[in-house]
Amino acid sequence: MSGDVILSTIGVTKRFGRFFALRDVTVAFNRGSLTSIIGPNGAGKSTYFNLLSGALSPTTGKIFFEGRDIAALPQHTFAHLGIAKSSQITSVFPELSTVENVRIAAQARRVRYNFWTPRARYIELIDKAQALLEVVGIAHRGDLPARALAHGEQRALEIAMALASEPRLLLLDEPTAGMSPVETRTMMDLIAGLAAKRTVILVEHKMKLVMGISQRLVVLHHGEIVAEGTPDEIRGNDTVRRIYLGGRKF
Repeated sequence: MSGDVILSTIGVTKRFGRFFALRDVTVAFNRGSLTSIIGPNGAGKSTYFNLLSGALSPTTGKIFFEGRDIAALPQHTFAHLGIAKSSQITSVFPELSTVENVRIAAQARRVRYNFWTPRARYIELIDKAQALLEVVGIAHRGDLPARALAHGEQRALEIAMALASEPRLLLLDEPTAGMSPVETRTMMDLIAGLAAKRTVILVEHKMKLVMGISQRLVVLHHGEIVAEGTPDEIRGNDTVRRIYLGGRKF
């Protein structure tokens, strides 16, 4: 396996009863890149994301992260390995302040719960939380309860919480779901900035939106890989055009 590969799946299949959600998916994701996994509704994108993030285990096949087979590991160990995720359904503590949400994430993933945590460590965690809110562009909302944030801001908050574990790999599932066009553009700019410092795998159904920020795209259809390559290669792929646009050009 190449040293440039941070994550790979080999012959991964996921079956629910007689239904194959994924079938024999083999993909390698390069370190330091932004790769988008795209496909129409029902293509298997969310199932694949859940396998990569540890929420599901494959029926058959292997998943390697930095050369280690992680397919059978419990999900709670993934953050300690260097993998963090932000899911399609926003998961924050609505009554806590924005900065407290991130502070708790940093505390939960970096230190064990300890009633005798020194005050200096607590202040350090708050400083880290505020810095992460600055990264995702909502530092000015730090004192507000999370429930008071707009939808796009809550998604940014969840990404800040994922970044609290200092991941080498960030997994994002439909980060623009339910967003307005302005919020979507802001989120895409944020993701492009995050990818400059870490590996990002983005699961998204808005194909045209990811074309501008992705270095590579993987196209799923009916649970199988139908194409992968650069944005230009995907734009020129006849199979992809047929799936999305009935053969018309992008």
